[in-house]
Amino acid sequence: MVGPLEVAGPAENHGLSLSHQKPDLGFSVLHQRVQLDIDLALRKLRGSTEITISPHSADLKTIRLNSRQCSLNRLSVNGKPSASVVYTDPYKRSKLNWQADVHQHHMLQERIEGVLKVPPPEPELVVNLLKSTKIFELDPMITLDSAGRYAGDIAVVDLNQSNRPAVDQTTRFSSITVSVDFTIDEIRDGMQFCGWSPGDLQYPHAYSQNSVPGSACCLFPCLDAVDSRSTWEVTIKCARTIGDAFPQLHSSTDGTNGVDVADQEADRLPSFSDEEKALDLVVICSGDMTDEIVDTLDPTRKTTSFVCTTAVAPQHIGFAIGPFEHADLTSFRESDEDDKLGQNAIPVHGFCLPGRVDEVKSTCFPMAKAIDFFTITYGSYPFSSYKICFVEDSIADCVDTASLTLCSTRLLFPEDIIEPIDRVTRQLVYALACQWLGVNIIPKEPADTWAVVGMAYFITDMFIRKLMGNNEYRYRQRKTADRVCELDVARPSIYDTGKLLWLEPSQAEFLAAKAPLVLFVLDRRLTKASGSTGLSRIISRVFLNAKVGDLVNGALTTAYFQKTCEKLGHAKLDVFFAQWVFGAGCPRFRVTQRFNKKRLVVEMLIQQVQGDLPLPEDLKTDTFMREVKEDLQGIFAGAVQPVFMGPLTIRIHEADGTPYEHIVEIKEAMTKFDIPYNTKYKRLKRSRRQKERTTGPATDFTAETHDDVLLYCLGDVLQTEEEVQEWRLTEWSKEDEDKMSQESYEWIRMDADFEWICKMQLNQPGYMYLSQLQQDRDVVAQYESIQYMAQQREHPLVATILTRTLMDRRYFHGIRTTAAAALVKHAKDEIGWLGFRHLEKAFQEFYCLPDSKMTRSNDFSDRASYYIQCAIPQAMAKIRDNSGRTPFAVRRFLFEKLRYNDNSNNELSDCHYLSILMNSLAEAISAAKPLSENIFELGNANEDNLTFYESCIEEIDRHRRIDEWIPSYHNILSATAIDCKRRLMKAGGIPIKASDFVQYTQEGCYSDLRLTAFRCLMDLGLHKSDAILRWYLFVLATDPSPYIRENMIRLLGKTLGSIAIGESSSKAADAATMDNTGLIVEQESSTEARQADLARKQTIPGALAALKAELYGNSTLKSSLWQAIESPTVSLSQLGELLEICSLLYDTNSRMTVVLKLPRYWRCINNGRTINPLTSKPSHILTFQRTNKVRTKPLPKMKLPSAIPAPMSSPALKRSSSTSSTATGHPSLKISLKPPKKPGTPGVPASNAMAPPPGPGTPTDGTGRPKLTLKLHAPKPGKGGGPSTPRG
Repeated sequence: MVGPLEVAGPAENHGLSLSHQKPDLGFSVLHQRVQLDIDLALRKLRGSTEITISPHSADLKTIRLNSRQCSLNRLSVNGKPSASVVYTDPYKRSKLNWQADVHQHHMLQERIEGVLKVPPPEPELVVNLLKSTKIFELDPMITLDSAGRYAGDIAVVDLNQSNRPAVDQTTRFSSITVSVDFTIDEIRDGMQFCGWSPGDLQYPHAYSQNSVPGSACCLFPCLDAVDSRSTWEVTIKCARTIGDAFPQLHSSTDGTNGVDVADQEADRLPSFSDEEKALDLVVICSGDMTDEIVDTLDPTRKTTSFVCTTAVAPQHIGFAIGPFEHADLTSFRESDEDDKLGQNAIPVHGFCLPGRVDEVKSTCFPMAKAIDFFTITYGSYPFSSYKICFVEDSIADCVDTASLTLCSTRLLFPEDIIEPIDRVTRQLVYALACQWLGVNIIPKEPADTWAVVGMAYFITDMFIRKLMGNNEYRYRQRKTADRVCELDVARPSIYDTGKLLWLEPSQAEFLAAKAPLVLFVLDRRLTKASGSTGLSRIISRVFLNAKVGDLVNGALTTAYFQKTCEKLGHAKLDVFFAQWVFGAGCPRFRVTQRFNKKRLVVEMLIQQVQGDLPLPEDLKTDTFMREVKEDLQGIFAGAVQPVFMGPLTIRIHEADGTPYEHIVEIKEAMTKFDIPYNTKYKRLKRSRRQKERTTGPATDFTAETHDDVLLYCLGDVLQTEEEVQEWRLTEWSKEDEDKMSQESYEWIRMDADFEWICKMQLNQPGYMYLSQLQQDRDVVAQYESIQYMAQQREHPLVATILTRTLMDRRYFHGIRTTAAAALVKHAKDEIGWLGFRHLEKAFQEFYCLPDSKMTRSNDFSDRASYYIQCAIPQAMAKIRDNSGRTPFAVRRFLFEKLRYNDNSNNELSDCHYLSILMNSLAEAISAAKPLSENIFELGNANEDNLTFYESCIEEIDRHRRIDEWIPSYHNILSATAIDCKRRLMKAGGIPIKASDFVQYTQEGCYSDLRLTAFRCLMDLGLHKSDAILRWYLFVLATDPSPYIRENMIRLLGKTLGSIAIGESSSKAADAATMDNTGLIVEQESSTEARQADLARKQTIPGALAALKAELYGNSTLKSSLWQAIESPTVSLSQLGELLEICSLLYDTNSRMTVVLKLPRYWRCINNGRTINPLTSKPSHILTFQRTNKVRTKPLPKMKLPSAIPAPMSSPALKRSSSTSSTATGHPSLKISLKPPKKPGTPGVPASNAMAPPPGPGTPTDGTGRPKLTLKLHAPKPGKGGGPSTPRG
């Protein structure tokens, strides 16, 4: 159990870990050779491994290794069989061997808790060394090869000396070789087989899943820890083609039943065409391929060998086998870069299943450019080549192994798809960055993970900035900072989060968001303070130190990283690391400013208010399981830091347009200071400047006649009187202009250099934010201005500003889409629905025919324009009137755009755009049920009837039917259509029908479509149906796709969260308190009920108590959940998740239920007489059959006779060998029970196993049972029975 995590300073946290300390095993692995013989059709594996270890001392007695689900055939140490081997397979302990239920979950949890602990996993294979195994100290002058063997006098030059483990470079004791032969008959973890089962339409292939510590040992014995790094030799033997992977079926007939065995086996095998059977199986593995040899004895099999000369951990050795096609991604490298790099150019290879080479090229287009950027900017690539292989059903989108990244085919997209470009490109570039940071350089402790992950994402974002531009980069950083401020509430620090990655997937997501942002801020401060290149130079030095061996074993610590930053950045960073790395939370500033005309200074007051106690927030379904696990594990965030210290840059744009920067050092919770004012000019009235711009285009603004100049101004569109009237725009009032003219500066920008991850509140007038929006070139400044505008109440002037921002193409597309979303707040009846009018007019201006509302044919060649075209309908769907209904004009607008969408002349696919329109229309009509009477609203109420409502639903369903015949990318239209139905059903617009979703949950549909269907079923509360719940848990337990199983477990956690906090019950209660007129009926409730409901929504104990109360008595959930736990398909980690769910729902009961089968009656059938071929005599043939009639009454106890004749003692007699006696000297009695023979069957011996039922005329005991005769035989005198005579 992980104890409470408290925030501490760097002095007490450097190099320390609050997690389980790793024991010293007494040895290190130098080299490992692995040979695998994989039977793809039967999903079995036979292999051997040879592990060369280096003892840390001469008195090593025990070698502890990791090995799971393996059957050990032979184990030897230095070629001699080991006499003492202890092997405990956790998979054999993953099931209770009696009839248990959910109340015994703790008994199973105790069995496997050691396997699911914080890595490294506990060793399962213990080898005790024999006394004959000698370990002697080596002469420091001798030379060892890469495998730790004596190299004699041969001069060996190891080019990879720096990449080998540190213990290899300073080996002091003789190495030991452990050889293990093993087999795996049932591969449950560590490897995934796709397409090898009947009905599976995927191309058959297989790949390793050893992505985390504890899973590599599922394929071969090893020391499965991230810091156990060694060089590798891997040999994989498999079938040569798909057809060769299946055994040859020879027709043979079973004489008993006459069934063709070949036909039986063929039914269990998938069917392939002759072309598919001829496809060659390609083996891709970490490292460099040395040879590929076809077996001379069996030409249907081949052996492929690989070698990895760079020391890596077992979890970073991965492979894939399948009919992969090759895509040369090096060809996308520009010629000048190829010439510049020369021999240092790294080849980049892509592999995919047949028919998807074009998608690989489209998806991985920038990879060659990325690897060149990393190599030139930061340091040489640690391997000789880079390979990307796309496989099916992978849980993670990318799995990082040495020189190989196994990616999911979900990332692939063709050339006509543009929506996932940004997201997928960042994922793939990050996977490439992990080759440096994550595979070659590893965290020394789990707590140091933040540094490795942060640097990997930092260099990824540096390449994204080069690829997509600075505006895109800074805009995403600003949005990420806002997201981190929302997430980093009551959470541990990023230093402590590294020790909690095993707890829940959201921990890794939070670390991936905040860690690179902290390094971004560090880079900004170092660059500004020292004038150096910032963090890029530091990362280059870390890479160099890892290459030359200064970074021991390639393990990076937080203390080492801080020391390097301080050395190269020429600054002390104790305070920075204490606040942002070892501390939790983000600062929240409240800034007030006032211009003092007498002193000509700007008086400012900066307060940090993050310590103010916020109101308790309700629990959320998405984070419910994380908060529950943290609460149960005793993991708590430290106290909120009252003060964040550091430099804050304040930029004041004075009246002449000149920005003046002032750096203020924040050291206290309240900082008060004065900023001197420099300009003596007055601010120019905005209205006069706008008139000069519109009426006098030839005016020279650089002339000396103008005392102030606007050098840069955006948003100056729609300025003519005709446009103002047509768009119903509003200008500044005379009072505002007079007030603006009296201001002494244009605007104030807080944290102008983006050196803080914070929330900033500045009491600056709105027209100053407008100046910042229109005149500041920084996209972050523009985004902050739009954020301020979005918080204002509905007003015609604010709507005008947002509309001009939306219409100005010079703005970055992110600013324009944010402005479109902000216009929703101004679509109110109080100001004449200006927000809706402006959005509709903007869409008509950009995407409709001139002077018409008819949409033009789509043209997505301009990505910025495409994003605006998607943003306007999304904003439209959120417009509501005062009663909470969507105006009819909005619904009609969205309906027409969906119905009349034309993509015939567009080279790019519009499936994502159609999905947005469908979602927007469903969101709009779900907030407006069909009217039963005329109600005045925006638009023609006469058209708003049930017919229109049904037309909207039919239009959505039409695209679903089209998707069945012409599949869209990832079946996105079908997924969107059923999600729209879920939304409408939840709103009560259409009746709930489970059949609309169940048909998409079956195997054969696309994975994300199946998950969408299951999510719809759970969100609609259909888990209350026993059939649906049973089907859900059955798929969760038995589906062959680990991606499906993993996501369904997460969805089950969200469903439990929804039940726990009472989402469904609260919505039902709200519906119950609303009458037919739409009025809310207030009802009194007891104080206890209100407190219980509040505790349920805001506290973990209250939510768990409510969850248990609702689901404890559900017998279907109990039985189905336990069946899922006993399923042999789920992995150990998934088993642990299910057991944790059981611990939340059910009490423990330490009992063992023993089930005994009741005896059944037998019957005897006389088949007549026949001649026995052995004796040539007539015999009866009797057939005994067990009936279904159960014997429920026990037989009466057998009574012994009261008087037994006393045996005669004869001590002088010798002991007979055939007669036994008791220890008291009395002779034993021989008891035999013989049932009476059945009349009519003379000569038939009685059965020893079971007596036949009594026949007619047989004496019985009154209950139908035959009477048994008891005979007691006492030994006769003179034939033994006396005391035994001692021997000798």
